[in-house]
Order: sequence, then C-alpha cells, then structure tokens
Amino acid sequence: MPVTFHDEEEEKRVAELRRQEEEELARMLSQKYGVEYADLSRVSINTDALRLLPEEEARKANVAVFRRTAKKIDVGALAPEADTTKQVVASLTERGFSPTLYMVSQESLKRAWEYYKDLSFATETKAGVLDISEEELKDFEAKVKTLDDLRGLVTDTLGQKKAYRLSRIFELILAGSLSVNASDVHLEPQEDAVRLRYRLDGVLTDIIDFDHETYHLLASRVKLISGLKLNITKEAQDGRFSIKQGAADMEIRTSVLPGPYGEAIVLRVLNPKTIGVPLEELGIEPKLLKFLSHSISKPNGMILTTGPTGSGKTTTLYAFLSRIYSPQIKIITIEDPIEYHLKGIVQTQVDRKNYTFASGLRSSLRQDPDVIMVGEIRDAEVAETAINASLTGHMVFSTLHTNDAAGTFPRLIDLKVNPKVISSALTIALAQRLVRKLCSACKKETALSESEQKLADAVLASIEDKALVPKNRTGAFSAVGCPACNNTGYKGRIGIFEGIVVDKQIEEVVEKNPSEREIWQAARPQGLLTMQQDGVIKVLSGVTSFEELSRVIDLEERYV
Repeated sequence: MPVTFHDEEEEKRVAELRRQEEEELARMLSQKYGVEYADLSRVSINTDALRLLPEEEARKANVAVFRRTAKKIDVGALAPEADTTKQVVASLTERGFSPTLYMVSQESLKRAWEYYKDLSFATETKAGVLDISEEELKDFEAKVKTLDDLRGLVTDTLGQKKAYRLSRIFELILAGSLSVNASDVHLEPQEDAVRLRYRLDGVLTDIIDFDHETYHLLASRVKLISGLKLNITKEAQDGRFSIKQGAADMEIRTSVLPGPYGEAIVLRVLNPKTIGVPLEELGIEPKLLKFLSHSISKPNGMILTTGPTGSGKTTTLYAFLSRIYSPQIKIITIEDPIEYHLKGIVQTQVDRKNYTFASGLRSSLRQDPDVIMVGEIRDAEVAETAINASLTGHMVFSTLHTNDAAGTFPRLIDLKVNPKVISSALTIALAQRLVRKLCSACKKETALSESEQKLADAVLASIEDKALVPKNRTGAFSAVGCPACNNTGYKGRIGIFEGIVVDKQIEEVVEKNPSEREIWQAARPQGLLTMQQDGVIKVLSGVTSFEELSRVIDLEERYV
C-alpha cells in the first residue's frame, strides 16, 4: 500500500507548535518582568488605537498599541524594559494617554502590524468632512512621482484583501488626484469594467480600469459622505464634501448621473492652491493688463469675464479681488460654491432654496459694500440688479457664458438689459480660455508647417497695434514628453485673453442692438488682441503649441 506524505499539513503543524512555544516563552517572561501577557492572535486589534503610533516607529521599537478606551490604551511590547519601549510609553503619556504594558511575542507583533495596511488615509470627522493626515499625504506624494507610479499603487491596492481594498481605495483615489493636481476625478461604469480618469491640465487621462463590485461599494461611500441618497440610483444627484488638511479645507463637488451600467460619478476638486494665482501670472497681455489694472481700481463700474465652464473665469475674478483688497474697503462675494477663502473679504455661498444669486445680490447691497463679486449672471433678475449696483456707485465683478468678449453685449440685451444702460454700467468685457503650457524640460524647437505658417501670417497681419507683433514669425515649439510632465509634453496651464473696453465707439454701436461682428469692428481701434492673436503670439513665444491652441479655440473662424 503506497505511503502518502502530507507535507503542507505537516508544515502547518510544525509552525503552530513553534508559535505555541513562542507564546509560552512570552508568558514566562511576563511573570519575570511583572507585566501582563497578551496573545495578539486572539485579541481584536483596534485600528483607532493602532494609528496613535506610526508604523515605522512601532516596528523600530517592537511595540504595538492594540486597544484603546478613551485615554486608556494597551501597548504590546517585545521587551518592556528596553529603552525604545520606555521612550514610546513616555511619549504616549506626554500626549495625555494612560498606557498599560503587555508582554507579547514577535509573531503577535507581526499580526498587529499587519493591520496598518487596513488604516485608511483619512478619517471622517463629521458628515461631509474627510480629514486626511498630512503625514500620509506626504508619504503618498513621495511614492507617487508619475502617473505610472499612481497606476501601480492603485493596482496593488485593488489586489489586496477585500477589507484593505474597501477601507483605502476611496482615499487613495483622492490622494492621487491631489498629488498630480487633477481638477476632476471621473468614475465611469462600462459593460466590462469601471474606468477611472483624472482631468489633468484640462485633458482627461485614463488611470485604470477596475471591477464593478469594488465600484458599487465606492459609489455608496462617495454618496454617503456627499450627503446624497443611497437608495436613489435612477436620478441625477449633486452633493459636496470637504477634505480637511491641517488648518485648510478643500471643497469637493460631487455629481452623480444614472447610466446603463451604473451611476457615473464626477468629483470636482476645488483646490485653493491652484486658484490663488496673482493677476500678473494669469497670462494677460501687458496692454490689456494695464487697462484692467486701471479699471478694477475705479470706485464704480462693472467688469465681466466670459467663457465656458473650466476656462478659469473664477480664478481671474479672485485675482482681481486679491489685487484691490485693502482694510479701507468692503468686499462681498456671492458664490456657488466658495472655492477659495480670501482674508478680510465677506464671502457668501448660494443656497438654491433660500439664498440665490438674485436674493444674495439684493441683500449684499444693504450691507454698504464697495465691491461686489457675483459668481455668475444667470438670468434677467441678476443682470438687472448687477447693472443697477454698478450705476449706484459700486464696483461689480461677475461672469457670463458667451463665446467671446463681443458676445457679452448681445447676451446682456437678451437678458432684457436696456442697451442704453449697458455702456454706462459696463467697463470692460473680457473673454478667456486655458491652454496647456509646453513642458520646459522636454519641449522641442520646430519650424511651422506650411498651413500653420499661412495661418500665423494671417492672424499676425490682423493685429491692429503692430508693436505687439513678435519678431519671430516662423519658429515654434512642439510637445515631446518626459517623466516631469507624465509623458504628455505639457505641464501647467496659462490663459489666453481678449478684452473690449467700453468707449464712445462701443457705446454708439451697442445702442443699435448690434451683431458681434459689428462690435468687433467698433473695437478694432483699441488695438487689443483677440484670443486667436494672443494664442498665436504665445505659440511663437514657445509657451504653447499650435496643436494645443487649435484644441481650445477655432483659429480659422476669423482669419482663413
């Protein structure tokens, strides 16, 4: 009869005997040192207790904080009399805790340390607020230098045991977006998998695909912290939550849309670090910047900045406010939401039910402000109130959705504003877009193609003020790609701008309910650049590329 050897079972039996011997030794040593004994393989490890001591420090000192009740904590130690153990106990005592030491085995400590994997990057401090540890973020940023690093970390996390995956993946996705300065996080369920994408410098970039099971649990977590209804999956929902980093708060806007394979989720990251840009660094051409600097310092008037969602309008308005702020004037804002907190300024946030742009604007006028910023002019009531505020001695900043600066005037007329009043209230109409800047580490000098040269010549010939035409008319730079720019060839963004100053010629034409073409004709003597002209100059200066400029605006609309 053949003999069968069960090697695997035998190894398990030997390992268990060794573990028992190690535990018995720890039990005997506990009596010698006069401390309690604990077998951490039979004790529930409290992760709130574990996080009191960083993993690196715990491993170095051969200790683990495994239980916590208020300020009373239990600490397992391999050598209770060691100096490193005493230092840890002293440190915890100084922090207000009351530690009790336990003798434990090396295997016990290894089991406790395994639970560090289950600690998330963040703790929910209250509904709608995520408190992310700055130490965890710094550690994460040290590991993630490129998108490939991020993809690898997400893949590793998804491959871990379920408890680990579910406790950390949400915070990992958010920490990743902060690390690479993403403006949006997209979670898109498809038939076979769920796609995770980040919007980097205005362009969506694939990160990774993962399974539907993980996604459904993630979606519930996102909806819960965003204040959305978990049982509604067939309707669109909007919510928000904050990420608390030390003393700073970062707003996240959540949008959920129903789809055939699950709810699509977009998280808009409103990072104050990316919004607080000085006026001089926005990319405004010096001649237009001079007009703007003079206009925003006036005691009354209105400046409107226009463009589609994501074109940087709010950043420009904040730059205006930062430039003119002083303790001698009162500034009130009505925003949806408050994206960047400005010291010394009264900022209010729209509530669709009780505090709208219209009601907020009316209320703010009773607060005796010098300057009012209205996040967006959406309807006739807001437009009329803003115009009247400008006419009654206030400086008003706001935004409008139009394609270009000339479109501001027909849009206001569509909103029932009297054409004869527009020129008295409005000071400058501004339009803008954001283009990606070429990576300075890898951009490559190149000659323009025949079609690009023809287009560049046509645009430059149309510039009214010839002093603004660059000397270089044939050379440009193209995107290459390197680790510094995540192999995209671009890093960061800059604005391209155009402006129309309301002068006598503009006033005369606006009263006749003009077309955009007629407004541009009236504005030509001002000698300010259009977005197309500003963009081509930035291409010839090596700031961006023709390819990127063509992605953002239609270059041929006016010049070919």
